[in-house]
Amino acid sequence: MADKNKKKDSGKPKIIRINLSFSWLYILLIIGLGFLLFGNRSASPEKIEWEEVKAMASAGDIDEISFVRNDFEGYVKVRPERLAKYADKYPGGIPPKKSPHFFFLVSNRFDPETTFGELNSSLAPASRFKVIMKNNDRSWTTILEWLIWPLMIVLMWVWMFRGIGRNMGGGAGGMGGGMGNPFNVGKANPREASKNEVKVTFKDVAGLYGAKEEVMEIVDFLRNPRKYTALGGKIPKGALLVGPPGTGKTLLAKAVAGEADVPFFSISGSDFVEMFVGVGASRVRDLFRQAKEKAPCIVFIDEIDAVGRARSKNAGFTSNDERENTLNQLLTEMDGFGTNSGVIVLAATNRADILDRALMRAGRFDRQIHVELPEVKEREEIFQVHIRGLKLAPDFDVKFMANHTPGFSGADIANVCNEAALTAARRNKEFIDRQDFLDAVDRIVGGLEKKGSIMTPAEKRSIAYHEAGHATVSWLLPYANPLFKVTLIPRGQALGAAWYLPEERKLWTKAQMMDEMCSLIGGRVAEEIINGQPSTGAQNDLEKLTGMAYSMVKYYGMSDKVGLVSFYDSSGSRGYEFNNPYSEKTAELMDAEVKKLIGEIHDRTYEILTRNREGWTAMAELLLEKEVIFAADVEAILGPKVLPSVEERKPQEEDKNE
Repeated sequence: MADKNKKKDSGKPKIIRINLSFSWLYILLIIGLGFLLFGNRSASPEKIEWEEVKAMASAGDIDEISFVRNDFEGYVKVRPERLAKYADKYPGGIPPKKSPHFFFLVSNRFDPETTFGELNSSLAPASRFKVIMKNNDRSWTTILEWLIWPLMIVLMWVWMFRGIGRNMGGGAGGMGGGMGNPFNVGKANPREASKNEVKVTFKDVAGLYGAKEEVMEIVDFLRNPRKYTALGGKIPKGALLVGPPGTGKTLLAKAVAGEADVPFFSISGSDFVEMFVGVGASRVRDLFRQAKEKAPCIVFIDEIDAVGRARSKNAGFTSNDERENTLNQLLTEMDGFGTNSGVIVLAATNRADILDRALMRAGRFDRQIHVELPEVKEREEIFQVHIRGLKLAPDFDVKFMANHTPGFSGADIANVCNEAALTAARRNKEFIDRQDFLDAVDRIVGGLEKKGSIMTPAEKRSIAYHEAGHATVSWLLPYANPLFKVTLIPRGQALGAAWYLPEERKLWTKAQMMDEMCSLIGGRVAEEIINGQPSTGAQNDLEKLTGMAYSMVKYYGMSDKVGLVSFYDSSGSRGYEFNNPYSEKTAELMDAEVKKLIGEIHDRTYEILTRNREGWTAMAELLLEKEVIFAADVEAILGPKVLPSVEERKPQEEDKNE
């Protein structure tokens, strides 16, 4: 008999594990529901937000707040004589006779002692309320503490082998993340920064005049809201910083954190994305929940394109994609059915073209602040910021370096200053001079100098004539970029290079583009003339030339046969469409026009080099001798640089004088 019982006992655990594992889960859920339904609550309070609690306290309507520490839940008792004031918040307009009358939920970052103390101290003595702190002790808490971990281990094994975790993850409601709840994966962990923690201010942000002005206005909104709302205006809900990498978008956000007297939450867009379904949406909810508690405040989301990509462009994903769920929750929190007053959202991206249209609309991001590459004056200011700690030569000219770094971003300029300091240290100098900065620019743009590179005399001669061809054509055409120097020293993937100082144009005319294209193909044509055949050295030049030619025909309407049409998709609305917005006949016509245009460019360049062959060959021989020649050497051979007409140069000269 004993043996029989033993066999039965040994068999029972196996049966329970296979067939009754979920029964235990159901039993626990029923116990929890039973406690919620038949607990010790004597009334049916309505849920309100913390902001409403503060408003009720300011009006002197609260008699008592009972706060449960371990549940982060508060219960509000309204003064009996003021209860009728809030009748419209209850179904049927009938408030409960017994307290509590309302309840509110907060996050685990809520500090009840400090918050309630500050709130009470701001009220008149007659309006102050009583505060009760307690822990929610339940009779079955101890049992759950013993059962929760074994139960979780069993559930984890079941989810791993049966895939139940993925099916149940989305049903967590406000908890977000199903299996992730015990490990808090559904909670957002933004970095909260105060004014004293962040040392960056608007004084540290050089240039970026328009962008800095708009961001400074956002800080002023939060400091003096009545100044803007007195006339009935509303404070913007969000601002999107858009611009190329390295232009200072994150630096602007840090300056806002350093200047604002309000809480500042910063988080990256990739922090919302996880492998578990529902976790991203839960983290978005938790982030805005924390922000609402600290309102007014600023939330900064860096690289928002990680979660804000247009839903039509998520190729290969279904409608239940975790990234789309996170985006939908973000859209709801920023401007959904619920109010989101006092929280301003700043976001940064360099891929604004792929963001979802619903995210970009007014009401979510009311402003798009474009952070562009700095111009000459802005580059000079950025240099002034980054050379503060450097030991510079007494004759160092900051304006010269600003003029010689066109197209550089703020991050590039910082890199130039650091590289110049390292270069001077390698040369055992006491001060950093102009040459160190120029060498730093060469290294950053062209790559590391390859002093030990082996080339045959024929290759070196071909490269010299190739680079001399570029330099000659650009020097003799009025709209081509001004030449700075030509070198035969290999850097990176380039065997030689012609360095230019391009004018910072906002608009390009057809004549300007034609001259620039002639300059691009000058090296290839020079090889044809001197060697009788081309080489592979002009691959990069031909790539740029072809791109410019197609842009003229396809986008800018500069072809008479194709006409004044543009097939450029600036909105990105076509997404992943594989069909062109033009017919095959039009495509053939565009191809023919591009080939015709490039042929005209080739013939024009060939004529220029043939007509000036003596000066061009002299420049190539000088380059073979010195390996590096400058604009002064080219001027000595070819004469002064050919410039545009006086009328065309007037606006540029006026800008320089200003």
